[in-house]
Amino acid sequence: MKSAIAAADSNEDSPSTESVLPPSHTLLNIAPTFSSDGLRQVLQTDVGISEYISRDVPPISGIIKQRFTDFLVFEVNQDHQVLHVKSLEIPESSSKKGKGSTEGSTSTAIAEGLLTQPQEPIVSVESISAEKEPLAGTEAKDKNDPSEDTPWNDQFSEKLAPYLSEASIGQLKSMFVEGREPPRASDSGWGGRSAKTPGDAAEASDAAKPPEEMMQNVETETQGKNRGGRGGRGGRGRGRGGRQGGGREDHRKVHSEPISSKADRTALHQVVRELFGGKLDSETDMSTPAGDDGSRIVIKWSRNGGGRGGGRGGGRGGMFCRGDRPDRGNYPPYIHFTLQKTNRDTQDALGYLSRTLHVNIKDLSVAGTKDKRGVTVQRVSLRRGNKTVEDVWKSANQSNRRSMEEILSQRGDRGVRIADLNYRKAGLELGMLKGNAFVITLRNVQVEDVETLDRAMNSIKYKGFINYYGMQRFGTAAVPTHSIGLAILKSDWHKAVSLILQRRPGEHPEVVAARDAWLLDGDLDRALALMPRRVVAERCILESYKKQGGETRNAMGALSTIPRNLRLMYVHAYQSYVWNAIVSERIRMHGPDKAVPGDLVFESEQAAKGGSGENDEMEVDDDDAGNGEPVTTEEKGMSYRERKKAGKTAYVAPIVKTLTDEDAHQYSILDVIMPLPGRDVDYPGGTLGERYREFLRLDGLDPDNFIRKQKEYTLNGSYRKILQLPKDLSWSILRYTDPDVPLAQADEDKLLGFDPPVVVDDGKFCALQIDLTLGTAAYATMALREVTKTETSSHFQTGLTQASEDQQFRGVIAGDQAGELDDGDTEMEASNTLNKS
Repeated sequence: MKSAIAAADSNEDSPSTESVLPPSHTLLNIAPTFSSDGLRQVLQTDVGISEYISRDVPPISGIIKQRFTDFLVFEVNQDHQVLHVKSLEIPESSSKKGKGSTEGSTSTAIAEGLLTQPQEPIVSVESISAEKEPLAGTEAKDKNDPSEDTPWNDQFSEKLAPYLSEASIGQLKSMFVEGREPPRASDSGWGGRSAKTPGDAAEASDAAKPPEEMMQNVETETQGKNRGGRGGRGGRGRGRGGRQGGGREDHRKVHSEPISSKADRTALHQVVRELFGGKLDSETDMSTPAGDDGSRIVIKWSRNGGGRGGGRGGGRGGMFCRGDRPDRGNYPPYIHFTLQKTNRDTQDALGYLSRTLHVNIKDLSVAGTKDKRGVTVQRVSLRRGNKTVEDVWKSANQSNRRSMEEILSQRGDRGVRIADLNYRKAGLELGMLKGNAFVITLRNVQVEDVETLDRAMNSIKYKGFINYYGMQRFGTAAVPTHSIGLAILKSDWHKAVSLILQRRPGEHPEVVAARDAWLLDGDLDRALALMPRRVVAERCILESYKKQGGETRNAMGALSTIPRNLRLMYVHAYQSYVWNAIVSERIRMHGPDKAVPGDLVFESEQAAKGGSGENDEMEVDDDDAGNGEPVTTEEKGMSYRERKKAGKTAYVAPIVKTLTDEDAHQYSILDVIMPLPGRDVDYPGGTLGERYREFLRLDGLDPDNFIRKQKEYTLNGSYRKILQLPKDLSWSILRYTDPDVPLAQADEDKLLGFDPPVVVDDGKFCALQIDLTLGTAAYATMALREVTKTETSSHFQTGLTQASEDQQFRGVIAGDQAGELDDGDTEMEASNTLNKS
């Protein structure tokens, strides 16, 4: 408690936010800026953003993101297709829960080539409910009963026919349909039967019980006999060499005829793996010597359970294998869907979906993060388990409390809508996109004449813009994220924790009260009770302190409880700050028009693809990066084995070259790159390279040593082009009077018939609507900055909106309709009022 109060006192005594900025900030020669209440404001120039390409073009004033629909973002997939929401209707699988795997999904989304039918034949690993053995005292169900589908279809027979005889295929089908456990054979005699034990009697009585009661008995018995263990001889799996799950020994096998060709034997093994997903094993028959006709192949049920259900095998009671979970249908293991979100950052929206879908957030993955303040569209993948597309659609749309009519006539709950669901074989990973398409509307535009506007837009179209990391990278709070990152890189754990927990002006009252409860009163329990769950980093630190009984000395341990992606966000923010600052130095020294000696370029096109670092930086513009909310996504689409394998892949630095007087003329300014700080990078030549090193040294870092004891903070570094050239750039001028009337329309609103754009030919005010496409890791706000020549930080833009002349005409057309939600209302509590905005 004393340490918390002491920390608060030190914060109270600090003169201004100036003290939290890196020492290298002095090299920027920036005079501090304070708000009317005396608070230090972090502006573009504080993070190295200071230069322009078209300084000769007069500024075009305008307001960015006045309404959510003024900033529309659409992901561009790997097929270069722009994603849109196509249908809000409930999707349908061809059959419910595993019945009929051949027709695939009939999800209503049919655009952009995203909907792929399940490959045939796909056999679900977890299809045990469709193939349960008949219990003793019951008769097997009629296989021709249309109400029950078998897990076998004609394509199985067709694909096996080149390698197995008709009789062998028939035997294999019977064995597969019977299921993993061999059927209980009736024995009216007593031959070979041992004396009955009490346990046998219990087993016999269990045979007549329904599966639910039988399963309950198994679990109870296991808990009594094998508490906390691995299931004894077959508890969690096969036990230590015991039979599978403790069940009856399985002697069922199917033998092929002798196959002389090794290629044919290999092909049969492959077909068995593909058809049965690892549920059946195939191996060479070693019980009989191979003859002149070749060797025979034996096919039998896998002892491992097969596929994802294998590994350590059985359930905790040892009766059922891990793969014997309820049937998930014969569909691929992932569901992809389109997510439209309004005023929510990507991680926050995924957290909301994980709660509504009742899944682990790690089962959800995206190709890249998107803006918070705006309306964005992107694909999301879900490792579905037993869920169908219908299940996911209903859960996400809260069908348990909303009628179908409400779902299809109102906006998505809390600013989130999912649509266009389909099954897929694999999940998404970071970087699986080509970029983002934007529709951006600048309000209350004031410009000398149309010619000036066209000059500014053509400058971006043909010359591009400086590829700065935008303000969103550094957070919107008084404590910028790059300052925390520097503390982490210097292993100053206590300072990093102090900066994260430090009070910030303008925060939500809940967060202010939570911080004060800890910093002023030292009340850890009350601080945790008050701190919203969306404020991730702060909660993690406080929860770590609670586990340590209120002890705060282990700052590094407390930091380590913060999600890895969020911790690395701080470090990457510092890299971005240095990159911005050095690029500004380069533009000031040599201008934005041509490559000069000392510049760096990739030596080959392949090196450019591998070393740009752009697939590691998926942010478009994430407004609340500094408010304790994650803005990047971990490798949620990868399995543990895939992540482990990826982690072992050695980093290979791309090959770059330093230009000289002899070859500088052979390259364009669009080829010039700048390194992000890290090991295995080359610094620019000449004076600029020395300036780069000076920045790092002044911050207490060694420019030639970025290896850290904590390996996750070891920076490999990467390269980034200093200019970005947009694609498909176009623009138009619109007139309007009421600032509450939309000038662009989100996909969901188009399908619902809400808020069509209203353009008034004789409107009092002018708006500039820009359509453009940018590659990954490029910031659209930096493109707009080149046009407006104004500050892009959120607090500055908020001030512009409040002071804008068009605000006095609010409601002139919209009447008494409600305006948009406040930017801080991340929970979208009043989202239904959006129907009127």
